[in-house]
Amino acid sequence: MTNAQNTSHLLMIRPVNFRFNTETAVNNSFQQDAADQQVQEKAAAEFDSLVAQLRSHGIRVTVVNDTPDPYTPDSIFPNNWVSFHASGRIYLYPMFAANRRLERKQHVIEAVQGQYHIRERIDLSGYEQDAVFLEGTGSMVLDRENKIAYACLSPRTHEKALQDFCERENYRPIGFTATDEQGQPIYHTNVMMCVADRYVVICADSIQHPNEKEWVLDTIIGTGKQVIPISRNQMNHFAGNMLQVCNASGEPFLVMSTQAYRSLSAEQLHALTQYNAVIHSDISDIETNGGGSARCMIAEIFLPEQS
Repeated sequence: MTNAQNTSHLLMIRPVNFRFNTETAVNNSFQQDAADQQVQEKAAAEFDSLVAQLRSHGIRVTVVNDTPDPYTPDSIFPNNWVSFHASGRIYLYPMFAANRRLERKQHVIEAVQGQYHIRERIDLSGYEQDAVFLEGTGSMVLDRENKIAYACLSPRTHEKALQDFCERENYRPIGFTATDEQGQPIYHTNVMMCVADRYVVICADSIQHPNEKEWVLDTIIGTGKQVIPISRNQMNHFAGNMLQVCNASGEPFLVMSTQAYRSLSAEQLHALTQYNAVIHSDISDIETNGGGSARCMIAEIFLPEQS
């Protein structure tokens, strides 16, 4: 079941070598090295628990096991290197960290191709040669129905590659600057905002320039969606890193981590649950060492199914 904004078909990559990635930590302030020798085992257990929760709600999850070689400690976050579209197109993206480029593994594409029809593969990874990056639906938060790509520009999100994607898919780019408490660019847009079918969760306080903040909020309001604001502190607990999905019956759910869920106020939860039920799962070891949360772990599949 898919509609304009969300899908019941998801891809998730089960990790084999998950750990703190020093190559990504240079510009991901959400990462912390827990120096835990059991972090792979803990991450795999957290992964399995989230998958089980999703499936128990009638959501179809294609799980592909990562391979030990080549070494890909962040493979649990596939939405950064690949996206799958209703047009039958798939996109491969230019990645900032050299070891994350190795995540573009053919066996993952083949696992999807076994169930869904891929009409065209568009490979944007050549931008890496010019140090130009666009890390998939981490860099871009897509309003699919209204064809808008929200993107906070950072060392991992460049305007040139954003423009390229938007021209190919007929999206309107909304590129802006968002920063953390230290004034550093927020590494991925999907940690500060989430676009659902009828609402947008956003940490507007992270958009420093008043004109840009007004532009982003006016754009959201112009699409008829409710703005549900979160604070910087809630963003730091991954409350922006949510994803709305649906099940086979079209029933919508908002997926987030337990840490994100616990950071929300009763008023915010009431606003969200008027639109959809919430699925949350404890993925704290993944969040701490990986610097990403529930949304980062899910690549949505909008491709047409094989007959």
